[in-house]
Amino acid sequence: MLSVYEGFFSGGARIVHSDVVLGLREGGQHHRVLSIHGEVHREATRQRMEDDACYRRLTAAEVGVTSLGRTFGAGGVGGGGGVDPAVFTGPELADTARATADADVVLSLKEQPLALLTRAGLPRRPVVVCLHRSDPENQGRALGDLKAAIADGTVAAAVCCAESTRAAYEAAGVPAGLLHVIPNGVDLIRFRPDAARRLAVRTALDVDPAAPVVVFAARYDGMKNVPLFLAAAAAWLDAVPDGHVLMCGAGMTTANPGLAGDIADAFAGAPDRAARLHLLGVRHDMETVYAASDVVALTSAWGEAAPLCLVEGMMCGAVPVTTDVGDSAAIVAGHGIVTSPDPQAVAAAWTEAVTRRDEFAPASAAARERFSRTRMIASYAALIDRVYAGSVQRIPQREDG
Repeated sequence: MLSVYEGFFSGGARIVHSDVVLGLREGGQHHRVLSIHGEVHREATRQRMEDDACYRRLTAAEVGVTSLGRTFGAGGVGGGGGVDPAVFTGPELADTARATADADVVLSLKEQPLALLTRAGLPRRPVVVCLHRSDPENQGRALGDLKAAIADGTVAAAVCCAESTRAAYEAAGVPAGLLHVIPNGVDLIRFRPDAARRLAVRTALDVDPAAPVVVFAARYDGMKNVPLFLAAAAAWLDAVPDGHVLMCGAGMTTANPGLAGDIADAFAGAPDRAARLHLLGVRHDMETVYAASDVVALTSAWGEAAPLCLVEGMMCGAVPVTTDVGDSAAIVAGHGIVTSPDPQAVAAAWTEAVTRRDEFAPASAAARERFSRTRMIASYAALIDRVYAGSVQRIPQREDG
């Protein structure tokens, strides 16, 4: 198996896909990963492949990871450097050909790598494209590349992480027969309520053990609607004097001028409330951050499919509160609250979630198997086996004599 990534940078899709690769390897498959970019500059953060938590987990498990060495952003590819991201050099295509030749099936993490995998002269291997958004027409040329790869027979199947993904791509013209829904799952041993973790994080942040805490785990991107989240945070912290808000993810630091401006706008004239807003940046111990929280919040406006933060947070005991985007409402049904995209409504929903936390806990505990990593990986393995079997059957048989 070969998985092709656009790059290693903070985000739920990369976390899920890397966990799938590790799980399939545990089941006996041989996996390699090829990353188009070796360094990505986005969300006001420089993200080197070698520094990424997913890269480190993969290489620690002896999964081979290589890169074409490109840089995205900061004057490189996609950042004003004048390089067409769909044009590849001879050495880049040669590296891709060598990696592809060793694979029986190729997994494409989202549709962006298809611009590479459909280049002429590469070994023909069935591609399973893994889709993690619910807005296929809002991603530049990616939808066109996907349709072209389907038309020329490169794509044998598409994994949709949510029903909203399947519906959106079918409506955009992708054949329904290619679309297979495999909901995201998480490691239930890692993501669980833990009193010791809860106390450790709160102690490190100087947060009272009994104080209500809301966590927002997202990269700094327009789809996440950070201004809405901050407006709600300002209203909630005003109404809840002992409350605290945690913000995690790429770009969630004071070094990001965009975020700094958003905070200044939301908390104008209220420095006491802003002091209870904790910017944690990229964390590699999200299980501890979620365990320390009472609410996991999502305020996204578009694009989400099956947000990983809602599942991870819920499995750690935090009540999910989300806007109605993608499959979010279905994920939190019976376990959390769906709110309108209004700051006061969001803040009120957080307060309700804190109040009803003990009420939601039994339902979330009973639903853990629904969100298990084991179930997700078994579904991926079954689909890959079917794709491989179909590709073998299509190979012309040599006639003896």
